[in-house]
Amino acid sequence: MPIATFDTVLINGSVGTGKTTAADRLGGELERCGIPGAVIDVDWLRRSWPAPPSDPFRTTLALENMQAIASNFRRAGARVLVVATVVETLDELQRNTAALASTRLLHVRLTATSDAVLPRLTRRHDDDEAALHWHTQRHPELARALDQAGFTDELRIDTTHKQPAEVVEEILATIVV
Repeated sequence: MPIATFDTVLINGSVGTGKTTAADRLGGELERCGIPGAVIDVDWLRRSWPAPPSDPFRTTLALENMQAIASNFRRAGARVLVVATVVETLDELQRNTAALASTRLLHVRLTATSDAVLPRLTRRHDDDEAALHWHTQRHPELARALDQAGFTDELRIDTTHKQPAEVVEEILATIVV
C-alpha cells in the first residue's frame, strides 16, 4: 500500500489557479490509493457575513474553524489533510500549519497567467458581473503578493497549460511513496 510522506498538503495560489479543483481531485486520488484523508476548502470555513472591518477575509474565523475541523478529521483517522486556501504571508502559513496540527506540511503554490485565469473565472462567475470584476482585479494583485511573500519551501506548479489531472499527478509524485 502506498504511504504519504506528508500529513498535510496545503494548496495555495491566487484566485482562478485551480486550488479547489486540485484539492478535490487529489483527495479522490488519495482515496483510490487507500490513504485515509480529508479535503478542506477553506473558502467555506470563512463564508459568513458581515466581515469585521479589521478582518475583511475572515482569516481568524477560518483558522478557528480549520483547527476544529482538522482535529475532527484527524481523530476520525485522516492521515493526510488536503487544504485549498490562500495564504499570503509566511506568518499566515505558520498559523495555518499550527491550526491544522501539521508536523509535515507540503506547501503547494499554484500559479497561472491572467489570460488563463480569465476564462476560468468567467465560467465560475458567469451570472455575477460584480464578482467576476472583483476576482479578475484580485488575481494579479494576489499573485504579486504571493510572489513577494518569501515562501521558500514550496512545490510550485504553473497551471496555465495543464489539465487538473496533470497538476494532481505532480503533487502525488511528491507526496506518495
